[in-house]
Amino acid sequence: MRLDGLNTVVTGGASGLGLATARRLTEAGGLVTIVDLPTSDGALVAKELGGRASFAAADVTDPAQVSAALDVAEQRGGLRAVVHCAGGGRRMRVLEKDGSPGNPADFEHVVRLNVIGSFNLLSQGAQRIARTEVVDGERGAIVMTASVAAFEGQIGQINYTASKAAIVGMTITSARDLAGRHIRVNTIAPGVMDTPLLLNVREDVRAALEASVPNPSRLGRTDEFAALACHMLENSYLNGETVRLDGALRMAPR
Repeated sequence: MRLDGLNTVVTGGASGLGLATARRLTEAGGLVTIVDLPTSDGALVAKELGGRASFAAADVTDPAQVSAALDVAEQRGGLRAVVHCAGGGRRMRVLEKDGSPGNPADFEHVVRLNVIGSFNLLSQGAQRIARTEVVDGERGAIVMTASVAAFEGQIGQINYTASKAAIVGMTITSARDLAGRHIRVNTIAPGVMDTPLLLNVREDVRAALEASVPNPSRLGRTDEFAALACHMLENSYLNGETVRLDGALRMAPR
C-alpha cells in the first residue's frame, strides 16, 4: 500500500512508539487518527502534527470506546490500516517473596490491557478495513506490538510475557483468518527502546541496558520502530510475521 493518502489509526499515538509512527505517516502524506487515553496529550500531538492528524480518546480495553474512535477515523474516508502500539506492564512474580501466590489482579490487568486491547483493535479494525474496496490485491493491513519478552521473559514479567506471547500467537492465526478478506497482519517485537518509560531510569541502569544489546549497543529509537511499521504497511507480501527489532538482544533471566 502507498502511505500517501493512507487512512490509518495509531493507538498509543500520543507518545513513544505510537507518536513516532503517527509522525512518519503524516510526513509521508497519510491521514492519521491518534487513539489514546483521555488523559494523554493526544489532542495536543494531533494539533502539532497538522491537518493530517486527528485525535480520538479511547481506552483500548473498552470495545465501545474503540468503536467510537474508529468512527472518528472513518469520517475521513475508508480505514485502510491500524498500527496498535497501546499497551503496558506491571511487575509480578509467580510467587511473592513470602511464598504466597502472585496477585491474580496484576495478571489480569496486564492481560486485559495487552491481549484484550489488541484483539479489540484487531477485530474492529479488520471489520472497518473489510468495508473498503480491494486495491492492487489488498484492502489493508494491521500492525500489532509485542515484545522480546514474548520469547525471553524476565523474572517479574510473568503477566507481561504471557500477554506479549499471546500477541505473537495471534499474528499468524489472524493473518490466515483475514486472508480471504485481503487484510494482512504483522507484529513488531521491540527490544529495549528509548521511550518515555525510560526517562527516569538512572544513568548506570541505562548504560547497562545499552551494553546488553550486541549491535548496535544502544537503545532502539522510536523512529526505527516507525520505519518498520510503515514498511509492514507498504510491503504487500509481508504477512503473518513477528519481526524482532532488538539489535540481536536475547534477554537474560533478570
